Amino acid sequence: MITGNGVVKTFKQRGKMLGAREVRALRGVDFAIPRGGAASFIGESGCGKTTLGRIIAGLETYDEGEILIDGVSMSPLKPKQRQPHFRKIQMIHQDPYSALNPTRTIHQTLYAPLSLRAKQTGRSQSWIEERAGEVLSLVGLDPGTVLARYPHQLSGGMRQRVVIARALTVDPEMLVADEAVSMIDVSLRLGILALLKDLRERLGVSVLFITHDVATARYIGDDGELYVIYRGQVIERGPVDTVIADPVHPYTQSLLSAIPVLHGLEQPGEQPVAPLESLDESQSDEGCLFARRCPFRGERCTSERPLLHVFSPRENTDKHSTMGLKADEVGLQTEGVPQEHACFYPERRSVIARPLSEV
Repeated sequence: MITGNGVVKTFKQRGKMLGAREVRALRGVDFAIPRGGAASFIGESGCGKTTLGRIIAGLETYDEGEILIDGVSMSPLKPKQRQPHFRKIQMIHQDPYSALNPTRTIHQTLYAPLSLRAKQTGRSQSWIEERAGEVLSLVGLDPGTVLARYPHQLSGGMRQRVVIARALTVDPEMLVADEAVSMIDVSLRLGILALLKDLRERLGVSVLFITHDVATARYIGDDGELYVIYRGQVIERGPVDTVIADPVHPYTQSLLSAIPVLHGLEQPGEQPVAPLESLDESQSDEGCLFARRCPFRGERCTSERPLLHVFSPRENTDKHSTMGLKADEVGLQTEGVPQEHACFYPERRSVIARPLSEV
């Protein structure tokens, strides 16, 4: 299990005209991803989701907070002491074209990590060859066809499968997929998503999916948690289906309102939410980070920062909450993980499209 408590990350940018500038990528993020479970981080570009994924995979340091892998805190450990723990977490990069060395065959690409694994476990050379074929078969590739080829001789979908196979060579406990299908042809995306879902079921590997696409997040982690991140802060989290079907934070609602509607097949959401203005990172950090863009903001929003807490239908009785369902029509979150939000005036709104057959 991988958990994070109050993870903070700040980048310092230096410019010739404006001088040094701090960019707060993460602002005290908490998360928990169980063994064999799934979680999805969604949000606009620049919200901090990729930075958080890189921190979880050990590719980026963090300034404050704590990361625990199987109950062991990484903070007091030296870099070399952290390596065995972070080796359990493997990154699947967005671009399969640049993730593979173009001068190496697929056999050479897989041989390097497998050779290290064999040395650690006392395995033989024959095991390396056998295991290379196994991991390729696991991701749906024919070893006899693929091993001798170079990356440029494979399709984009095949390259991404090789990247996943390379991650599996070290027997990871978690895969961090950062926009893993965004650079693959649309016709091939479902195959990669189905593969990640299948690996969860067959190998018990946890999957952290980082994306801006709500549909893919729902497909991969239909039984997991969804974390909605805005300017480095988790502003809503909960079971995937609950957050998508009944979002309570205006930012989550604006993301879901922006999903294209299949006209003739779907009925648009009845209460779409649109931000009042575009994202401006230079805005003040005082109060709610979404306040300037929120159409439902109140005076309190500009002076106080709302903290993540469990949603209760009773909050819908607030005078600022007049458009959503009545409290007695909603019901509390059922068993399992509760739905949480960081908003002073949360309200369930009907923002997602519905099939015409359900209208």
